[in-house]
Amino acid sequence: ILIIAAGTGEFEAGISKDGQTREHALLAYTLGVKQLIVAINKMDTTKWSEDRYQEIIKETSNFIKKVGYNPKHVPFVPISGFNGDNMIEASTNCPWYKGWEKETKAKATGKTLLEAIDAIDPPSRPTDKPLRLPLQDVYKIGGIGTVPVGRVETGIIKAGMVVTFAPAGVTTEVKSVEMHHEQLTEGVPGDNVGFNVKNVSVKEIRRGNVAGDTKNDPPKGCDSFNAQVIVLNHPGQVGAGYAPVLDCHTAHIACKFSELLEKIDRRTGKSVENSPKFIKS
Repeated sequence: ILIIAAGTGEFEAGISKDGQTREHALLAYTLGVKQLIVAINKMDTTKWSEDRYQEIIKETSNFIKKVGYNPKHVPFVPISGFNGDNMIEASTNCPWYKGWEKETKAKATGKTLLEAIDAIDPPSRPTDKPLRLPLQDVYKIGGIGTVPVGRVETGIIKAGMVVTFAPAGVTTEVKSVEMHHEQLTEGVPGDNVGFNVKNVSVKEIRRGNVAGDTKNDPPKGCDSFNAQVIVLNHPGQVGAGYAPVLDCHTAHIACKFSELLEKIDRRTGKSVENSPKFIKS
């Protein structure tokens, strides 16, 4: 959900070249978020001006189109978070507003932000893939023992399973799985779970490790990998030898670019230059 401030100057700052709105939309699209809702907030500060609303829709449609979204698939909802207008119930403050619609396969229409959220197509949950569960934290709980916590990305986790933590190389049995203090028979993709493991101390595993099923393609550490990188903002140029900090799932680790393989057009995905010396934002 992209929240846009309707206030004079605020909207303009958000979608300017270095604005947060622009950056957030690009990040969401780059990270594979395919469904978008635009909530135009603080409409009370514009006295519910239809002109201002239409101006913002026009500008925002243009810029999300450049990012890669189809504005026809995106509900635009005028709201006031402060007063609650059009959040859960339709507001009487904007008689000109006829509601939002999105022209996807299953056409959807509505008035409120809640209805727009309910109209999102739930993603398919990859339960058939091998287990991948990046650890967010590891707790030591009195009377229970070591409890790693994280979100199941793919596969399933259940009691009795033997799991391996990478790159730590620790293998152990899962004693129980919980979510929100309730026992689960199994955790599936999207679930934030805690699970109790046998004979593993909190010193052996940590945030950034990934748990997998020992018997089904368990995760392994690697020395190098190929990545597609988008330079959103960088003061200089980036070349071989560049040493940034990498955030990957819950891991946070220093790395080094060993070579640049090709430069590609972000919109078409086609290669425009092989082995470039440098890239810049």
